[in-house]
Amino acid sequence: MNGQTHLITLRLLKGFTLAVGHTRLPVSSSTQRLLAFLALQDVPRSRTYVAGVLWPDVTASRANANLRSALWRATRLGHPVIDASTRELALSRNIAVDLHDAVAHAHRLLDSARPCDDILTMQTLANLSADLLPEWPENDWMLIEQEQYHQLRLYALEAMTERLTLARRYGEAVAAGLAAVRTEPLRESAHRVLVKAHLAAGNRAAALCQYEQCRRILREELGLEPSSSLGDLVPLRAEHSGRSRLQSTRT
Repeated sequence: MNGQTHLITLRLLKGFTLAVGHTRLPVSSSTQRLLAFLALQDVPRSRTYVAGVLWPDVTASRANANLRSALWRATRLGHPVIDASTRELALSRNIAVDLHDAVAHAHRLLDSARPCDDILTMQTLANLSADLLPEWPENDWMLIEQEQYHQLRLYALEAMTERLTLARRYGEAVAAGLAAVRTEPLRESAHRVLVKAHLAAGNRAAALCQYEQCRRILREELGLEPSSSLGDLVPLRAEHSGRSRLQSTRT
């Protein structure tokens, strides 16, 4: 590489991509699984443990053979992507993982004692709006990781919405709130921070529409009404509902 060091990136949000610089590398499915698992573990794991988790439905000898095959294919990539010893495996320290950045940013957003102006960006919003390997086949270890990140990013999107609202960056706050609602439409707390962002921007009609959308979804899907704490944010809702009933009667 003529003495040049190229950044290796592993993307797990939205889908799997391994790239060196701007060049995407073709990776076999077994090696994808291995790299993703090591990235999610983020600590060295024994070869026996890795083989047993990734190939739980075969014998130990077959699982170990599958692991050796995946490791051999990884070496064929031509770049150091796995740190391997006789006992343990870990993702190479030279690889930047988008999920690691997203998780770190999420924890910062949730820590009210820490300033976050530097990460209130569209890139952070994009990472927190994306699912972890959404099209991968379901298996126990992946489902747990996906749900863990799903819940973390929901809370982080709500915190980001509140921080942007306090910073009077209302357009970005609404975008973050919409991302939270889109991720989990039945989540009342997501609707709440979005309503607050609209109200802070002076857009009472938009706040009322968001409240009514939340009300409709909760009624249709769960047979529930929004909590009084959400309803109290929108004082115009009674007048709006009365006017709507009057218009329906006239019609």
